[in-house]
Amino acid sequence: YHLDSGQGSLVFSGDTTLCPERWHIVNQIKNLKHLIIETAFAEAERHIAIAAKHLSPSLLAEDLAQLNIPADIWITHLKPLGQEILIRELQAYLPNNTIQCLRQGDVFEF
Repeated sequence: YHLDSGQGSLVFSGDTTLCPERWHIVNQIKNLKHLIIETAFAEAERHIAIAAKHLSPSLLAEDLAQLNIPADIWITHLKPLGQEILIRELQAYLPNNTIQCLRQGDVFEF
């Protein structure tokens, strides 16, 4: 989904695995502020992520390498068990990005 307030945009992409076509479209959004994207599985479960068409931290890093414009990255679909491991892995695979976990009650202004 792409929401545009005129001042900024938010893109929500969930349950989509690797998708080069997504980045062709997203990279054209000149006022992108927030990108919400799922990362459901830790690296130990990467094979499950691939089979289920979800992302793991390394798959997310591969996918985000195609993002050519700045945006705040928000992660959704984290499994409650193992969430700390997943966050550490996200930081390791994406050291140059500020990754934030989407939490209930978060409000986005754009």
